[in-house]
Amino acid sequence: MLTIDLTGKRALVAGVADDGGFGFAIAKALAEAGAQVSVGTWPPALGIFKTMLERGKFDESLVMRDGSKLSFAKIYPLDAEYDRMDDVPAELRDSRRYRDLGDFTIGGLAAAIAADGGVDIVVHSLANGSEVKKPLLETSRKGYLSAVSASAYSMVSMVSHLGPVMPRGGAFVSLSYMAAERVVPGYGGGMSSAKAALESDTRVLAYEAGRTWGHRVNVISAGPFASRAASAIGFIGQMIDYTKLNSPLTEAITAEEVGSTAAFLCSPLASGITGTTVYVDKGYQAMGVAVDRPTLT
Repeated sequence: MLTIDLTGKRALVAGVADDGGFGFAIAKALAEAGAQVSVGTWPPALGIFKTMLERGKFDESLVMRDGSKLSFAKIYPLDAEYDRMDDVPAELRDSRRYRDLGDFTIGGLAAAIAADGGVDIVVHSLANGSEVKKPLLETSRKGYLSAVSASAYSMVSMVSHLGPVMPRGGAFVSLSYMAAERVVPGYGGGMSSAKAALESDTRVLAYEAGRTWGHRVNVISAGPFASRAASAIGFIGQMIDYTKLNSPLTEAITAEEVGSTAAFLCSPLASGITGTTVYVDKGYQAMGVAVDRPTLT
């Protein structure tokens, strides 16, 4: 039987702060395939995430298919908007949620991982847009650039910093959304631009990281999903209903489906796949006309 086998592999999933999003589902799928999984968590969410884990609030979600319980090898503090401590404003570096964490930048993460023995798999499950509810015409330069920095350049920086501490043949995966290619009114603040950049950068990074270290770089474009972060935008339920009505497969996607796809892309079974956007959206991306209303006769 052909199986996804990641036994002996070390994985990092950057962007896990609860049990309800794609990052957590990917971490769980990688662990179920045999990988040792660590996560990177945004400092303002780090304390409550650790507390919830310690108090057993995620126990039900942590149960894997064989009955064992997912445990993270390490939880690293990570603010992916910064590459080194010199880039961090003093007021943030000295704030209560940051000051005792050591080096929480991408460079600091890479150094910590190198000291801990390296990594074979890196998953970028990071996105943030401070003005995401604003139309693009009303988005400030600062808001636009912050969205691209946090959601797209962070992937470039992670490949640059972590590529050298990975054994040859490592795998990177990130997460995109169809707004990279199509207009999704309400998904603003430069986030659509950030996702488009992420997908374009995936192709370039696949070439550069492939030629430099033999690593693969892919991105998953997932359909709408009501994670806590997505729900904050405000219209995610309507997007889910719309895509269900207009997709070849008329069910909502699940986080587990995205997790399984990521595990496959990070496994030897996908050794020939790089520089690719893989759609996990029940086929919605294939449709050119809505079918939930009589548009064609």
